[in-house]
Amino acid sequence: MARLPTVTEHSWDVIVIGGGPAGENAAHYAIKGSRRTAVIVEAELLGGECSYWACMPSKALLRPVEVMAGGRALPGVSARLSGSLDLEAVLSRRDAFTHHHDDSGQAEWAHDNGIDVVRGRGRLAGENTVEVRASDGSRRTLRAREAVVIATGTTPSIPPVDGLAEAHPWTSRNVTNLTEVPRRVAVIGGGVVACEATTWLEGLGAREITVIEPEAALLSHMEPFVGELIAERFRELGVEVLAGTGVDAVKRPTANDTGVGRIHGGPARVTAGGSTFEVDEVVVAAGRRPATSELGLERVGVDVSGSHGYLETDDHMEVLGGRGWLYAIGDACGRALLTHMGKYQGRIAGDVIGARAEGRPLDGSRYHDVTDHDMVPAVVFTDPQVASVGLTESRARERGLEVELVEHDIDSVAGASLLRDGYSGRAKLVLDSASDTVAGATFVGADVAELLHSATTAIVGRVPLETLWHVVPSFPTVSEIWLRLLEARG
Repeated sequence: MARLPTVTEHSWDVIVIGGGPAGENAAHYAIKGSRRTAVIVEAELLGGECSYWACMPSKALLRPVEVMAGGRALPGVSARLSGSLDLEAVLSRRDAFTHHHDDSGQAEWAHDNGIDVVRGRGRLAGENTVEVRASDGSRRTLRAREAVVIATGTTPSIPPVDGLAEAHPWTSRNVTNLTEVPRRVAVIGGGVVACEATTWLEGLGAREITVIEPEAALLSHMEPFVGELIAERFRELGVEVLAGTGVDAVKRPTANDTGVGRIHGGPARVTAGGSTFEVDEVVVAAGRRPATSELGLERVGVDVSGSHGYLETDDHMEVLGGRGWLYAIGDACGRALLTHMGKYQGRIAGDVIGARAEGRPLDGSRYHDVTDHDMVPAVVFTDPQVASVGLTESRARERGLEVELVEHDIDSVAGASLLRDGYSGRAKLVLDSASDTVAGATFVGADVAELLHSATTAIVGRVPLETLWHVVPSFPTVSEIWLRLLEARG
């Protein structure tokens, strides 16, 4: 852990509880270009979940798997790819991305940008007041002149399945930081974390993987064809997919927590869908819950019992209730549990705090969170990738939009066929006929993540379809699918 200069102050303009990407952005934007001061209170590592246990390690594990799959689909390359991935090299590269859990670089960034850091767990003690308990048990009280920002994120949920918690299952932190690959794995859940973890576990050598999802399909919050294509690919790889199936019980007689990334004891017996089978490890990826229960919210009159623990905010990221000093961003507010959206909210909160401190009017076009307005881009880095933004067809119809649909196979464009033999993918646009704009877009296929920003621009910018006709895609690239979709519309 990085050494920091001793912080002797007791008051700052802005206090941020939580030092992940969202909190860092809020602190930075709240004080940049001014003489205001900010402090981040962090109990673990600066950089948060994304840097050490989520986005960065998971994508570092997924990229080699993706490259290997692409190479095996190319004549002239596939014959040279005998054997499996070099596990030691893959894990070493992952550890380089997480800086071996050393946050010195993040601490240096904070210091260079005039942001203080206090190590410990922050808890609201009253209006504009935060109490911090350090790891040695000592306590200190911090006061904010302008604002307190909650950026504490979420933690994994463990479903109330008989014997599951006692079996010491892996959560997202364990599976992204694995140091050994279990041969037989049960993955509980069918969302983004579950599908990505399944992808790298299979690619790194797990031989028997069973994905158990209570919903009727994987990635059930997306267009139906998404889950179908991902499940089809998993089955091609030998992964068993039990969609529409709940877990009844997990029994592990010799369970023990051997540390992050190591197999937790002896085999576990999993009962699901009327059958029982044995695995070496159980991975739980069944959702997350906000880390707000120990923040002392009741001391400032904030009740989160009706919002499942999430802090409800307005579009300026101020916690509802008219306090004028308390903000919530990132996963803690529950609007969009994605790092890039948390960082975006951090920029909004920081800008708003700065504007209010300087007496500047709040320009609605500048300070306006879009995470409740159907403009959230997201990528699932499976193979094939899934990229989506905006409304699905079902949600668009629920909103009462005049819906028009266009779909096309991505493998029909030359750029896709050049990427790999046997390319398979699908694209779908949900159009709002009344405004002649794109309301939602979903792409499934290799390398489709890079299509997402153009779709997000079209939706957020409300670009008319007539204008999109003149946005000419380069040939031969996968982006030519835009032309095919517009042609399909007629």
